[in-house]
Amino acid sequence: MAVAAALVVASGCSSQDDEATPSHSASSSSSSASSDGAREAVEAYVDALNSRSATDLIAIGGVKDEKWSRQEAAQILADRGGRGWKLKDVQIEHDMGPDTGSARLVAEDRAGKPMRDTFTVMRQKGTWHLVVFTHQPTEPGKETASTDKPGS
Repeated sequence: MAVAAALVVASGCSSQDDEATPSHSASSSSSSASSDGAREAVEAYVDALNSRSATDLIAIGGVKDEKWSRQEAAQILADRGGRGWKLKDVQIEHDMGPDTGSARLVAEDRAGKPMRDTFTVMRQKGTWHLVVFTHQPTEPGKETASTDKPGS
């Protein structure tokens, strides 16, 4: 899980309100079986947003169903849930290895408002997950990385 915390890409940080350039059908940059699983995770994320399902978001995120994850899922759903998102484009790139990569999505809600987002995708024990949870607590006994300059 430490790797997941290090690769976190905030769900809401990369959204843009500028007009998306939708393609005529959702596509993927790779047709390999490993990309298909990552693409399915992106599709499941959009379905979880539309159905406002915290349980599904937690499963897609590959995190434990705990108080912190329920709170973060509720915030994601408050920001984006229930809008009738339709995928316009999905691109999966395995730019960090066969089990880790990037997923870029373009979607549009019922009102025509676009959503663009980029996520880290990770395969853990054969299942693809999106790194959408950014407030995962550190395990007891582990310290978070510091950005402070070392003392002299």
